[in-house]
Amino acid sequence: MNKKINKKIYQNKKTTITVNEDWCKACGICIHFCPKKVLVAGEKGFPVAENIDDCINCMLCELRCPDFAINVEKKEEKLSPNLEHKGLED
Repeated sequence: MNKKINKKIYQNKKTTITVNEDWCKACGICIHFCPKKVLVAGEKGFPVAENIDDCINCMLCELRCPDFAINVEKKEEKLSPNLEHKGLED
């Protein structure tokens, strides 16, 4: 009984958005509440992160989803090696 989990993952350097299509009922709430219009309805009505570069990581889509079908993760920015250990020693 190994059922394949139907997840779509959209990502760029700053953000990862995961949509679990097995849980999603394509209600459109996440699309409606996205202030930057990152999400659009796909062919079957499921949310697609078509404009992920515009995502501001507000997480309104995740917070409003009644089925917990969408997850937003902000990726941590790594400092360049020259900036990591700068302190007040100068």
